[in-house]
Amino acid sequence: MIYRNPIKRADMIDCSLCLDAPCSAACPNMDPAGYLRSVWFDNPDVAALGMPDGNPCASCDAPCEKACIKSGKVQIKSLMTRLVDEVRPVAEIDIPEDENRLRCELCGIPLENPFLLSSSAVSATYDMCARAFEAGWAGVCYKTVCSLDIHEASPRYSAITGDNGSIIGFKNIEQLSDHSVAENMEVFRRLKSKYPEKFILASIMGQDEAEWEELARLCGENGADAVELNFSCPNMQEDGLGSDIGQIPELVERFTRAAKRGTDIPVIAKLTPNVANMSPAAEAAIRGGADGIAAINTIKSIIGVSPYTFVSAPAVKGRSAVGGYSGNAVKPVALRFISELAHNPAVRDSHITGMGGVETWRDALEFILMGAGSVQVTTAVMQYGYRIIDDLKAGLNYYLAQMNISSVKDIIGSGIDSVSDTTNVLERDTIQFPRFDTDKCNGCGRCVISCSDGGHQAITFEGRVPKLNGAKCVGCHLCVIVCPSDAISPRGKRIRRG
Repeated sequence: MIYRNPIKRADMIDCSLCLDAPCSAACPNMDPAGYLRSVWFDNPDVAALGMPDGNPCASCDAPCEKACIKSGKVQIKSLMTRLVDEVRPVAEIDIPEDENRLRCELCGIPLENPFLLSSSAVSATYDMCARAFEAGWAGVCYKTVCSLDIHEASPRYSAITGDNGSIIGFKNIEQLSDHSVAENMEVFRRLKSKYPEKFILASIMGQDEAEWEELARLCGENGADAVELNFSCPNMQEDGLGSDIGQIPELVERFTRAAKRGTDIPVIAKLTPNVANMSPAAEAAIRGGADGIAAINTIKSIIGVSPYTFVSAPAVKGRSAVGGYSGNAVKPVALRFISELAHNPAVRDSHITGMGGVETWRDALEFILMGAGSVQVTTAVMQYGYRIIDDLKAGLNYYLAQMNISSVKDIIGSGIDSVSDTTNVLERDTIQFPRFDTDKCNGCGRCVISCSDGGHQAITFEGRVPKLNGAKCVGCHLCVIVCPSDAISPRGKRIRRG
């Protein structure tokens, strides 16, 4: 469904999304693990429609639940039954027969779908990229090629997790490819030879103009379809590299022009979010000849300061460092920069490849609506694996078919006109009241607490039933956000102030 999802991650909070899931091995009728994963990644319709006809769980004694590594904790039979009883009957369309709606392009080069791996640990070797291609990813942005002598710290990852253990925000202090330039060129040749239809985006970082030019030339000669210039890595040991460049438009322009001298394949500048505005660097890249912009790289961060050692994470022999922050938590920041680029007349005609917190097809759709023509993913792959491409493609394809949109290209940037850099365009003469669904309400009183202590004291409790005082409500919708039962919605009556 587009607006209604009756089954959510919270319903399967104990599911571990196992490798070679025992529940599926034990089920004689279907692949419950696959359907559970689809629910996790916001595809209940696709899961329900893909299940066998009828209700295969009706007369089953649930061997899947007995086989589960958390035996008894994941209510697999109940979830499968809900897919059949609650989701399938209201699905608006059948699963599309093909994925042609997902076909798009990156700087004029065809892509089978808009999803690529971003330059990182998930795209660091031939084997990894090959497995990603086999899984269904349209392309990869290979881990940044350089001539630097890379030695990584250990450990180099840390994270902020939610109640179910899934990663909300992820920090890394990792740098670039630790393979030689020659070794990486061999990877490009092998990948292009075996997967000629897949897109290879070669990320590079030079130390001077000559090296930017040379690396771009080598990548183009050895099979890369385009080059991404890493002006944004926040973790470099040496000054004057990575995000240090991305903060200085003059350097962005100079090194972009140098890379363009070295190759005739498209050149994309990957810019840093560690700036107030990205447009100056983006405009400089375009002046330097860039064919597109990539955004965002990770955000400089400190997390996990220990109350015992006073050291932040990841701690390396008692020391730590500012590192790059990624994951779903950074998506709002990433979307803000994508919108800025798409609004900029100097940039909007160039390809924008977006990244930063993409985990589900809905996340990807938001980037596309804000102006991204392709989408890159890392942190979600690090947590869940290359297999998430199945649900990225299936969910986006189902949405496009459901909305009668013939091509994903038709909606690139469709949401940017709704966004303004300032709030002075917003209508302020009316109030939209929240609407309370007493059938869903569990009587917890969270709305009363939040409105009382963080709002306008507009909700009272009467017999564990919330009541709205319209004379006090200002329509802030804090209650909508905090309700754990989805019993309050922003669809109440809109009235004029005063």
